[in-house]
Amino acid sequence: MKKVLPWIAFALMTTAQAASFSPPPELKPSPQQAQAAHLAAEVLSRYHYKTMPLDDALSEKILGHYLKSLDAEKLFFVQTDIDQLARFRTVLDDAIIDEDLGAPFAIFNLYAQRVAERFSYARGLLKEGFDFRQKEDYQYARDKEPWLKSEAEMREQWRKRVKNDWLRLKLAGKDDKAIVATLEKRYDNALKRIGRTTGKDAFEAFMNAYTMAIEPHTNYMGPRAAADFDISMKLSLVGIGAALMEKDDYVTIRELVPGGPAALSGQLKSGDRILGVAQSSNGAMTDILGWRLDDTVALIRGAADSIVQLDVLPAEAGPDGKHKRVSLVRKRIRLEDQAAKKTILPVTEGKLTRQVGVISLPGFYEDFDARQKGDRDFKSATRDVARLLDELKKAGVDSVLIDLRNNGGGSLKEAIELTGLFIDQGPVVQQRDARGRITIERDTKAGVAWDGPLGVMINRASASASEIFAAAIQDYGRGLVIGEPSFGKGTVQAMINLDDVARNDKLKFGELKLTVAQFFRVNGEATQLRGVKPDIALPTMTDAESFGEASYDNALPWIQVRALDYSPAGNVKARLPDLLQRHQARVGKDTEFRFLREDIAELNLQRKKKRVSLNEAERRKDRDVQEARLAARDAQEPGRQKNKLVRDDGLQAGERDLAKDLADEKADDKAKDVLLNEAARILGDEVDLLKPRAGFAARAPRNAAQLGVQ
Repeated sequence: MKKVLPWIAFALMTTAQAASFSPPPELKPSPQQAQAAHLAAEVLSRYHYKTMPLDDALSEKILGHYLKSLDAEKLFFVQTDIDQLARFRTVLDDAIIDEDLGAPFAIFNLYAQRVAERFSYARGLLKEGFDFRQKEDYQYARDKEPWLKSEAEMREQWRKRVKNDWLRLKLAGKDDKAIVATLEKRYDNALKRIGRTTGKDAFEAFMNAYTMAIEPHTNYMGPRAAADFDISMKLSLVGIGAALMEKDDYVTIRELVPGGPAALSGQLKSGDRILGVAQSSNGAMTDILGWRLDDTVALIRGAADSIVQLDVLPAEAGPDGKHKRVSLVRKRIRLEDQAAKKTILPVTEGKLTRQVGVISLPGFYEDFDARQKGDRDFKSATRDVARLLDELKKAGVDSVLIDLRNNGGGSLKEAIELTGLFIDQGPVVQQRDARGRITIERDTKAGVAWDGPLGVMINRASASASEIFAAAIQDYGRGLVIGEPSFGKGTVQAMINLDDVARNDKLKFGELKLTVAQFFRVNGEATQLRGVKPDIALPTMTDAESFGEASYDNALPWIQVRALDYSPAGNVKARLPDLLQRHQARVGKDTEFRFLREDIAELNLQRKKKRVSLNEAERRKDRDVQEARLAARDAQEPGRQKNKLVRDDGLQAGERDLAKDLADEKADDKAKDVLLNEAARILGDEVDLLKPRAGFAARAPRNAAQLGVQ
């Protein structure tokens, strides 16, 4: 529906309300962005699995998603803002079709202004301090609450938010002077961030509101976001091998990648700050102080074997300390910390110890380009897992556990090929396109890489390709699925390069991650919405109402297709009663499991409350109760590993001491994983039930070379 709205006047009108602070710059759309939006709409209308016309009805949905993406906790807009923005309810479709993005940019500009107003107000509250003897509380979760009605209500909400920020730091032992300094810097940084937003940010926020209004897993990616997605699939990039972060207004080196140019140079370390970047040994140095992190990263990356110079302020130097120049040659960096890894867990029952090999797979990665070019060393999740299986066989493990917890998916091809490591030919997954046509994806290679006892561990964050693999292993009876119900994402996405569609020579328009099909198990059931249900369920800390496919209001429905003919590779169900009995008997006596269930119950209680007291005495009492609970645990089990007392320090990311932060992360990585240990015990039980078939590790017939893995 065509409507001519004075959106420019609207944007100017809203900026007149706040004269007490410097508003962020007004952002305007570019012709290139308008063209990209129109082109994306044409692709979405023609090729998306869920056909939806770009009309007033969809425009209304886009507005809802846009507002939610900008202000999910309803901390910036008030009801009067929402009432005014309702004028755009039926014009966002026209904005895309007519290539006039003034309306969505006006919405973003109002959002940026409100953010600046709120944090400016928060900063002003620090001058007065707070009385923590009062009886009041703060509701910190507002995503399901109505919009606050007035500016007075919003100021009261922010007063309580700042008071809670202050109280958290006070309870952590900081004095008032240190608290004010910390919070002033925090709120100032928030103001700087909103002041550095660009038209690219506004455009991508709006485009993703559009794509996700159609279906949750369709996304728009600008050229830079598309490049980052490519890196996540390849697990490699060209750069210097340094993880960067923003800290105290500086772009700071967080960690060095082992074997990368930065680490090998011996001239850089964690905590060093980068002040400038030059694009050759004698190039002009670009001052990057105050830059956004993504802009700095883009400047440091470049072509392989090219030189980049850094102007560095060492970690130990003060703000006026001596700089040094570091010259590095960019190289291809492999992100091995995101690749598959193996460990061996010994499981002891009585006098018998079983060895369970655990392969942790964070994602189904694949270097598409290198594979198509015939590169023998292309990065692949399946190749890496096949290599690790060979190593585990040589180590003589009795069982293998594939840990897919928090694995959000990736390459469909990799999911199929990974399944082929454990089944001897057959269908793996069915795909149904928008026209209802079904294709069957199969494992076509004879033999398996591992034919011994197998387990797959999943949680609520295991999605997409993880669900394809887990479902196939379950349907074939090939292994046990252990954990919690998976995410429930049963859709297939394809990457559409809009510049290829427009036949552009240069990157201008970005890419669409477009839902093109729905996948189904070999038994005909969808994993959409329902996910994969484990054979043996473990306790979960996940809030199923707010995380998972079923939490989306526009997810595709669950449907079923015809089951395929396939030959089961095992009969895990026959062993389930015995395995469940052993598992339940063990965890019923296991102290760590009891403590875990207590923690989950406490977490769920806090989730329901969604608010905390702002009375210092009450908060201290609550903290003392929790600490006494931990102390009681240690007293009950004198020989067990003591609970590490982790108090809330009141700080946010980037505010903590970097060295301590990294040390704490490493300690967390080494902490006992109660659920993983129990999954390994379950597999140990299975080995015990299969005693006549001992010696699996020596009998797996197909190794990495036979699989074509180089």
